[in-house]
Amino acid sequence: MTKEELELTTMEIVAYAGDARSKYIEALNAANDKEYDKAEALVKEGNDLITEAHNVQTKMIQMEASGEKIEVGFLVVHAQDHLMTVMLLRDLVKNLINLYKKANQ
Repeated sequence: MTKEELELTTMEIVAYAGDARSKYIEALNAANDKEYDKAEALVKEGNDLITEAHNVQTKMIQMEASGEKIEVGFLVVHAQDHLMTVMLLRDLVKNLINLYKKANQ
């Protein structure tokens, strides 16, 4: 994988994770407005985006496992950090939505 290909690949992860983050924040805002169906739909959209980011990440892992050298630079670390942070946000948002539902029953 060339350096340019690696940069594009890592930016894919960042972009998917960033879009997922936006969906999760929108979902939390919808739940705050008692729009639970909308919140759940937005969480699903975020989950789909996380799956796409994970697929790109898995492709990189498979390449390295097959012997291809993957240069770990700042972009790769940033992409991994961004993805993991958004996955944590996903878990928190799901729990907060459940709390909103319980509080508003």
